[in-house]
Amino acid sequence: MSKAHRGKGIRELVSRGRGACPVCKRTNVKILYEQDAGGAKVTICKTCKAAIKHGKKTIANA
Repeated sequence: MSKAHRGKGIRELVSRGRGACPVCKRTNVKILYEQDAGGAKVTICKTCKAAIKHGKKTIANA
């Protein structure tokens, strides 16, 4: 089967969801995951979301 609708939800976002992650400072990565940072919503990359979940990183680094 074809994958015609893969990525359809991010096509409307600015730069198709790509930018600089505020935690790891990597550029041109998909920043699609919302995380709570002191009452404010911050969008971060997939690897930082996993690292925060496992306690290896904190959003205070941002």
